[in-house]
Amino acid sequence: MALEVLSRDIRIAGFWGCVSNRSKLIDHLNPAGTGYVDYLDGGVEGDEGDSGDPDTLTVRSGVDVGLIVKDPYGPETSAEVKVDGDNKDMLKDGDIVMVSDCTRGDMFQVTEMDGDDKMVHETGSGSPGNVNAADPVCVGSNAHCLSRTYGGDAKVLLTQQITYTIADGSEGQPALFRNGVEFVDGIETLQVLYGEDIDGSLTANYFVPADEVVDMLNVVSVRIAVVARSYDDNLSGGIAQNYSVLGNNMVAADNRLRQVYTSTIAVRNRL
Repeated sequence: MALEVLSRDIRIAGFWGCVSNRSKLIDHLNPAGTGYVDYLDGGVEGDEGDSGDPDTLTVRSGVDVGLIVKDPYGPETSAEVKVDGDNKDMLKDGDIVMVSDCTRGDMFQVTEMDGDDKMVHETGSGSPGNVNAADPVCVGSNAHCLSRTYGGDAKVLLTQQITYTIADGSEGQPALFRNGVEFVDGIETLQVLYGEDIDGSLTANYFVPADEVVDMLNVVSVRIAVVARSYDDNLSGGIAQNYSVLGNNMVAADNRLRQVYTSTIAVRNRL
């Protein structure tokens, strides 16, 4: 379960629709606000655990929720975007979304879902909130001016920012947490290596911990290892179990049994 969901989230990291040029993505979010989503970092970020402690992994992306823009379209100065589709109930006040076609994209926070088919994106009082973006045609006049008038070929992406950590779970066992919510218990550690492409070959030249990555924008794959351990502490017969985690040899300090699960996942939007 841990590998399956981690792999899915890593594969989609950095997906913001069919816009391949990130300079064409316009950010209307307040960068100082809580919950700000930074799509410019490429969608992958990590923190190396101290002295072998569990690592932390954060991935960011947009998720296609099956909604398209419908008429009347625009204009750019409008604080409303009308949407059509069967999943309008997936959006709610406060969600951060991106409206995107294959030429441009605008990211903003929904301040009100009006009548289930209109996304309103005023300045609002929530966090992070919307501010005047630097690129739209009516910069300086309001915080809800989009960079273009989007038509029926534009989709609505719901952003996701997911952080994986290890902490004590509800049963007193270490567990894998997903955005602060216990996801799988019995997971003792999460270790992460980042595959960096430094020659433009679209394959990793090497895998290194987060604190040794030169540029996260060059990461094209992520190698993860999760260590699952038994609940009972009387299973090894008094013989310390030896195991390896991403090339590091470990010796168990108790009588639990452990199993290491490893996978290497391509970040598809870098390939």
